[in-house]
Amino acid sequence: MTFGRWSFIAAAVTCAIAANSCASIAAEPSGKITILYDAFGADPAMTKDWGFSALVEIAGKRILFDTGDSAEIFGKNVRTKGVDLTALDFVVLSHRHSDHMAGLSYVLSVNPKVKIYAPKEGFGIYGSSLPSTFYRKDESLPEEMRYYGGKPPNILEFGAAWPNANFELIDQTTEIAPGITLIALVSDLPGTKELKELSLAVNTPDGLVLVVGCSHPGIERIVEAATAINPRIHLIAGGFHLVVAADDAIEKIVTALKDKFKVENIAPGHCTGEPTFAALKKAFGTRYIYAGLGTSLVLGPDISSNVRRGEAPAFDDLAVYRRFASRED
Repeated sequence: MTFGRWSFIAAAVTCAIAANSCASIAAEPSGKITILYDAFGADPAMTKDWGFSALVEIAGKRILFDTGDSAEIFGKNVRTKGVDLTALDFVVLSHRHSDHMAGLSYVLSVNPKVKIYAPKEGFGIYGSSLPSTFYRKDESLPEEMRYYGGKPPNILEFGAAWPNANFELIDQTTEIAPGITLIALVSDLPGTKELKELSLAVNTPDGLVLVVGCSHPGIERIVEAATAINPRIHLIAGGFHLVVAADDAIEKIVTALKDKFKVENIAPGHCTGEPTFAALKKAFGTRYIYAGLGTSLVLGPDISSNVRRGEAPAFDDLAVYRRFASRED
């Protein structure tokens, strides 16, 4: 066998063992998004479940965006992908629904001091505070009938479900690091009215990379807010909250993303919904990036060249080696 053939085999085995494409490895400095929690995917080693989590490695930061619905499943998926949660720069919890934050207990078990950004709410599960002027007072009541005996503190502090966690609560759109912004919006839709949600926007040389959790305030509103940072939207990944939407509503949103906002690439997941997957794939063609559980989306100008639209190669490295080694020149 010639040296060239052995070099080819070595390259193939290296790629297989890494469970990624050679192109992905070469492009890694541009960043990547790895899906750690979702209900669809092709990787048999990962456990599917309803919820969302993604590791976003971009702009020199390692950001965990949401933590899924089960600490046990989240932990298993993290270990399967070999993700080191002790090396995170910070965590973003998009909103208070359990399918996006229940895995936080696992994160804190291995990295108890990690900074966590979450929406600020008056009575939030992440902890909160209110001035004591928020409630009406009646000085005619006897002391034993009055809150705090009629002498409340100026600020009332409310506990969090994770009392020792390092939360930083966000109540308005904020740049938390150079080029990295949390877009804060509030849903005004029936069923989720007043729900606060954060979306992650990263300004890159290729345009804005936007990661969304559930898009309860509306994916169009989120993208509109993102264009104020950079009108060029290079990629949107995450859940679009269209899982029960009617076809006409789906068509309207797909058209807006493609034609009005001119989104370059789309990588939907979680609550986007199967009919919306189909509609987006039809509209965006090769710019539709598969983002199932366990996949890594390599970021950069050639994002649409991700292997099998983002899927890792589905073959056994030893079998590949033997197959190549058995071939003659």
